[in-house]
Amino acid sequence: MSVITTVEARALQRDLARQVLLVDSFPEGLERVCGMDCSYSGRRKGGRMIAAAVVLRFGFWEKVEESVAEGPVPFPYVPGLLSFRELPLLLEAIRGLRKSPDIVLVDGAGIAHPRRLGLAAHLGVVTGLATIGVAKSRLCGDFDEPGLHRGDTSPLFFRGEQVGTVLRSREAIKPLFVSPGHKVSLESAPRIVLDCCSRYRLPEPTRQAHGLVTARRAIWKEEHHGTAP
Repeated sequence: MSVITTVEARALQRDLARQVLLVDSFPEGLERVCGMDCSYSGRRKGGRMIAAAVVLRFGFWEKVEESVAEGPVPFPYVPGLLSFRELPLLLEAIRGLRKSPDIVLVDGAGIAHPRRLGLAAHLGVVTGLATIGVAKSRLCGDFDEPGLHRGDTSPLFFRGEQVGTVLRSREAIKPLFVSPGHKVSLESAPRIVLDCCSRYRLPEPTRQAHGLVTARRAIWKEEHHGTAP
């Protein structure tokens, strides 16, 4: 991804957001579900980013394959422009897979974003893959707290439009903020995410991707004599 200004980045987000499809376009019988996450090491001098793609067999949660990409942080931290910071290495990680996944769950927002193009939506439009954003906290919008039982939901609204679903993935645990990224409907996104949640709050694909980048980050820190994060 070439160097881009923040003004250009926001304009590009608005343009790409018009290409997002909120209609289910993935295999009826999911088999290969990919989780993606990023982590940072050495945020001071020499900071690097680690991105991981972990593909699991849907329903059995056996690891099929994984891919990791590492490199310098390509874009400064700017609220609302996370995808320009993380997308380049996520794309590299997903290109490292032998076979394309049926659907991708991304640790981040889908269309639940001020310009309707969070990380999962941006990734989906660029790759053509079906994607869902699974965020641990709200980026934008208003909602009523869902019930305390697993599977309880409430709609997430932003400027009068539903942009996602607040999902209770485990009993009495903080909910997840689920929003379609690309080629997935508002209705299907929380159902798929809940189906991917087993014993933990996070869906298994993104949970394992998080574990992978955390492990690689620890190795990087050890190799660089405990560089502070």
